[in-house]
Amino acid sequence: MKHYTTVLTIAGSDSSGGAGIQADLKTFSAMGCYGMSVITAVTAQNTVGVRAIHAIPVNVIAEQIDAVLEDIGADAIKIGMLHSSAVIETVADRLLHHHAKNIVIDPVMVAKSGDRLLQDEAVQALREVLLPLATIITPNLPEATVLLGREVQKMEQMPNAARDLANLGPQAVLLKGGHLEDKQSPDVLFVRHSGKTTLLDAPRVNTSNTHGTGCTLSSAIAACLAKGMDIEEAVRHAKAYLTRALTIGADYRLGKGHGPVHHFHEFWE
Repeated sequence: MKHYTTVLTIAGSDSSGGAGIQADLKTFSAMGCYGMSVITAVTAQNTVGVRAIHAIPVNVIAEQIDAVLEDIGADAIKIGMLHSSAVIETVADRLLHHHAKNIVIDPVMVAKSGDRLLQDEAVQALREVLLPLATIITPNLPEATVLLGREVQKMEQMPNAARDLANLGPQAVLLKGGHLEDKQSPDVLFVRHSGKTTLLDAPRVNTSNTHGTGCTLSSAIAACLAKGMDIEEAVRHAKAYLTRALTIGADYRLGKGHGPVHHFHEFWE
């Protein structure tokens, strides 16, 4: 019998379909993986902003994780929106219980619209409880600023910031430079066991369709890790996928704000 490559996303639902669980599942599918989901919160949002957030009870989150991992298992796990310390602690507990592997954490704190998605008290729990379980974390510059407690705003600050983030426990850090205003969009990858720092550059795509870019990139990395790639190879493949999704998606108009990337650009335009 054949076997699917399986990837689980633990994140919030986005009613507009551009980010969160929906973006994750689209990315897994586009990259040839079988996607599964644990919903941590239901958001009412669109391309303009977040209108409401309904938290899923922690016992239901735990049951979702157990139901999937006890039966199917997961070759990789992507973690997105975890809005409270109780949720973070619950997710960490269940992942440890199931000996989860290939864990990719996108430390979602603020939506593209500027709406805050992570409670202040949850930041310490994220640092202390969850990040040490990660194979790789994928913060942007504002998220790195919160996690490190110091400003990270310039390209020259990124290598040191990536190394300091790795000291929080993850095996690797992909610090994303999308908030910089250069013509290029540089990311810095630091892998802790080798001590290697790699600059991964890409041309900046001129588009307002950037809703869900962080979700998409971290999900693509998880899919690549699930397929057996090493960390650097997975990151390079994921960045190429996202760049193409941004480029092809730039020609579309969906909604009145930040539209989505084109997850299925390899299959239809």
